[in-house]
Amino acid sequence: MPAYDDTNIFAKILRGELPCLKVYEDEHTLAIMDIMPRADGHALVIPKAPSRTFLDMAPEDIATLYATVQRVARAAKAAFDADGITIQQFNERAGGQLVFHTHVHVLPRKEGVTLRPHAGQIAPADMLEAHAAKLRAALGS
Repeated sequence: MPAYDDTNIFAKILRGELPCLKVYEDEHTLAIMDIMPRADGHALVIPKAPSRTFLDMAPEDIATLYATVQRVARAAKAAFDADGITIQQFNERAGGQLVFHTHVHVLPRKEGVTLRPHAGQIAPADMLEAHAAKLRAALGS
C-alpha cells in the first residue's frame, strides 16, 4: 500500500492551512461540509489520525470515526428532514477515492431525489454556509 501523503487536502485542513466549513470537532475527528455536495447537507467526517484508507486505520481510530459518523448522520437526518441517510466510504482510486486521507461521506436523502455527481461542481458559499448552520444547530455546536 502506498505511504500516507501529508500534503493531501484533508491533512492541510486539519493543520489549519486550508479553510473549511466546520460543523463538529472533537479530539479524534472533524466534520465539515463537502464543497461539492451530492445532496443538500452532505458532510464529511475525517479522522485526525493520519491514514490513507480505511484499510490502514487502527481499530480504535475506526471506532471513534464511526461514532462521529453516527452523531453527524442523526443530526443531518433531523436538520434536513431527510427520509434516510447514505453513508459512503471509498478506498483507493479503483474504489472511487479521490482524496487519500480516510473520510466518510454523510448524505441526507429525500425519497425520489437522486444524488448529484461525485466530484461535481463547487456549491455557492452562501448555500454551504446555510447548510452548515442547520447541521451545527442540530449537533448543538
